[in-house]
Amino acid sequence: MDLGLGRIGQIAYGAADIEASVGFYSEMMGLKIALRPHPGMVFFDCAGQYLLVEKANKPEDTRVGSVLYFDVHDLALCVRELESRGVTFVHKPHRIAQMPAYDLWMAFFEDPDKHLLALQMQAPKGYDWPK
Repeated sequence: MDLGLGRIGQIAYGAADIEASVGFYSEMMGLKIALRPHPGMVFFDCAGQYLLVEKANKPEDTRVGSVLYFDVHDLALCVRELESRGVTFVHKPHRIAQMPAYDLWMAFFEDPDKHLLALQMQAPKGYDWPK
């Protein structure tokens, strides 16, 4: 039986300091707050996908989650802009894979709770990182 599952509606992360997370995602990342139903919970709009960040009940709840990969058109520009806002990349931009039609490039960084985030770009074949 086909369940008719659709796209994922939202992704959730726990945060030790909700205000630090709000600042990171809204000011540093530039995500728009879609809804803030109470002080311990905030929904960010990621191009129609919601990222729910809520105050963690226990410290270990902040370490639960998957890597979020944000598609970007210009990885070099985005990396420079985020670095100018104070973001430190834990893995500098590099080619992850040579796909049949494009080269996949990524750069990884962390939010205030050490959740791993990535920017990814489908670059033209043979793309080389700007010097």
